[in-house]
Amino acid sequence: MIAALLLLAQPAPPMVVIDEREKVREEAPPHGAIGMSTAYRISDGVPQRTMEFRRRILHVGAAIGMHPIDHDEVYYVLSGEGEVTSDGQTARLGAGMAAYLYTGAQVGIRQVGNEPLSLIISYPVSRRD
Repeated sequence: MIAALLLLAQPAPPMVVIDEREKVREEAPPHGAIGMSTAYRISDGVPQRTMEFRRRILHVGAAIGMHPIDHDEVYYVLSGEGEVTSDGQTARLGAGMAAYLYTGAQVGIRQVGNEPLSLIISYPVSRRD
């Protein structure tokens, strides 16, 4: 209780406003370099952050390959269509849909259809010792 009160007593850092156009780059998607993507590392460089917030556009035929996660993670689709897999279960996602993925799962997502897949990916920052 006292620790919680001490946290509340300390002022929050000032907000940080990020223009995604300043964080964009073309690169192969992580976990297998399957195809190409446009990456927006929106939260990179934010001091004292506790979460990652990123946008990625998977070009036609691209995928974030299967990989284990050591944190919960959310894929939220802005536009296009994709197939997300978690521990062997696959689901199709479209605009306005999200997949909540759990710690310990093997996950990945691939673009399907004729349009690029634009998504937001958010997860906690890895623990820093």
